[in-house]
Amino acid sequence: MTTLDADASVVAGLGDDPVERLADTLREHRIEAIVVDTADEARSAVLALIPDGAEVHSGKSKTLEDLGLHAEIVDSGRYDALRPRLFKMDRQTQGREMRKMTAAPDVMLGSVAAVTEAGALVAASATGSQLSSYAAGAGRLILIVGSQKIVPDVDAALRRIDEVVFPYEDAQVLARLNVHTILEKVLIIYGEWTAGRTTVVLVREPVGV
Repeated sequence: MTTLDADASVVAGLGDDPVERLADTLREHRIEAIVVDTADEARSAVLALIPDGAEVHSGKSKTLEDLGLHAEIVDSGRYDALRPRLFKMDRQTQGREMRKMTAAPDVMLGSVAAVTEAGALVAASATGSQLSSYAAGAGRLILIVGSQKIVPDVDAALRRIDEVVFPYEDAQVLARLNVHTILEKVLIIYGEWTAGRTTVVLVREPVGV
């Protein structure tokens, strides 16, 4: 292909990369964006962002499980992982302390249900336990998002929650706890006031649900 042909392809939209375009849009909203091809590259990119010894919390996420990040954060001993500490605490007597720990970790690691082409990150939750740290509480927020979660707009994001994410989560909760889950809270992140607080690792191959 000649240079002229290549330029014509871009003008026609043939050379337009939706993942790179989304990354540029996120950066315009003061959200850092890293584009990788594979789950293995995403895992390496995330771990490179977290210093040894950092306090890290993570929500329940198939994306983190698919990347092996949950096991790395909790089991490696490299980090001050909050989840093992929380599991040892008594919610009846230490509930206030537990809420404070999960609301404001130094690093919060997770994913979202969808991201729109305009850069809106949409997260859904039954309890909302991770959403306060997503919105403002965490010192640093790192989100890993597979390309299958890119949708045209917020309406499409909400449909994806109803049609894809909720059925999966409901089946998981039913198998684990013998009860159905519920969808109670949705957070939409349009951008950041403080540049660089949030980093999104965009993965070209599908990861998570």
